[in-house]
Amino acid sequence: MNKNNLKGSIILILASLIWGLAFIVQSFASKIISTFIFNGLRSLIGALAIFTFLFVKSKITNQPIFERDAAYKKNAVIGGIICGIFLCAAVNFQQAGITVYPEGAAAEARAGFLTALYVIMVPFASVIIGKRVTLPVWLGVIIAALGVYFLCLTEGFKNIYLGDILMILCAVTFTGHIMFIDYFGAKVGGPQLSCIQFIVCGVLSVILSFAFGEKTTFSTVKDALPQIIYMGILSSGVAYTLQIVGQKYAEPAIASISMSFEGVFATLGALFIMGSVPTLRETIGCVLVFIATVLAQLPPPKRSKKWIEKQEKN
Repeated sequence: MNKNNLKGSIILILASLIWGLAFIVQSFASKIISTFIFNGLRSLIGALAIFTFLFVKSKITNQPIFERDAAYKKNAVIGGIICGIFLCAAVNFQQAGITVYPEGAAAEARAGFLTALYVIMVPFASVIIGKRVTLPVWLGVIIAALGVYFLCLTEGFKNIYLGDILMILCAVTFTGHIMFIDYFGAKVGGPQLSCIQFIVCGVLSVILSFAFGEKTTFSTVKDALPQIIYMGILSSGVAYTLQIVGQKYAEPAIASISMSFEGVFATLGALFIMGSVPTLRETIGCVLVFIATVLAQLPPPKRSKKWIEKQEKN
């Protein structure tokens, strides 16, 4: 078992706990406030929370918030902008998708399953850029995808909605976000990269809010303030920083499987917060996601010396 992958998975599962509960929060918010301004405010609050942490830490340790090395600063800015653009697209596709689902469409369940399609997309993206994905991880991907399906779609797909299409686009952009986090996260401190990406995401979302003519009043913001604070400080500031830190240790494919735990926590959140008892299918889904996460931590099967010599000759 790779200790780095295990350490990264534990950190990412903690982030998934926050994100899983966030589906309930987002569902409430979608009935109160418009998509872009909601994500703009949550992102800017997240950036402020992270910057406050960095500022206090710098005073205590007497160290600068950003390293003075030019290469570090360049990677922080470029990485923050790229990750922020992908994050902006992903969170707005997700929130818009939840908003446009019709009544009775099980919006949270469909959103959870379709968002988690990055579990399948990330390993393929890893292969495209030349990263090796081991057999246990591939098996974990298949089992995790099956588990998320059982967990989130208790009645399967009966109709295709506009929200479904937006959620698939959300999964695609989250895949890009995960891959760029893997690249830049190895070069830049987690909180620093997270702070910049949320500034970018927040500013872009506010611009999109004006561009699409969203009507937002102070009263609307006040009504949605609990949801904005949760999504800003916990889901944005804390969880996405945990993602960056976790991905420093876990490979992208394993990271995507670990983050699929958000479907499990969404189900548990619905149970304890809303009194929704999980069905047998949902329970099976939780178990499958857990098995997939454990399976992905296993080392690849060892090759015999004879097999290695044969490959080297070829």
